[in-house]
Amino acid sequence: MDYSAHASAVIDEGCIIGKGTKVWHFSHIMPNCTIGENCNIGQNVVISPEVIIGNNVKIQNNVSIYTGVTCEDDVFLGPSMVFTNVNNPRSAINRRDQYSKTVVKKGASIGANATIVCGHDIGQFAFIGAGAVVTKNVPDYALVVGNPAKQMGWMSEYGHRLKFDGDGLATCPESKQLYKLSANRVSRIDV
Repeated sequence: MDYSAHASAVIDEGCIIGKGTKVWHFSHIMPNCTIGENCNIGQNVVISPEVIIGNNVKIQNNVSIYTGVTCEDDVFLGPSMVFTNVNNPRSAINRRDQYSKTVVKKGASIGANATIVCGHDIGQFAFIGAGAVVTKNVPDYALVVGNPAKQMGWMSEYGHRLKFDGDGLATCPESKQLYKLSANRVSRIDV
């Protein structure tokens, strides 16, 4: 076993867990999940069957990740955030064959207590504010907040708000990476 799990964690059969991953107290990894290397899965986390988690993903305490969700590399899931996987749940109606898919792309961060309504993808390096309720796709590098979540700006790969000049250019204050805003889309410019 190349990963570590607290004695109170439950890891069901058929899971693949990468080297260096840590699973903390009272978490439950359900059957047939794939979890990458160097992930940190906090306390009281539930990862439902067949979820796919990339490398270096940080999952904070009390997070629920339901079947149909894929998190790519370097994703951050804040405390008590939750995904859904059915748009119209009813207790008396089984909709297990109707799970909607959600992809959280590389480097995205989702804040504490946010809810991601199923079927909506989160773009690369997007930043979802604490308590936001995401009801539509979120573009790469977008900053969204509120209920329902609305875009308030753009974020750098280092998590800083970008301020674009008249030419549509912005520089991250920490990394000094350059970004271009064009046609309401942001891309990083390699120099």
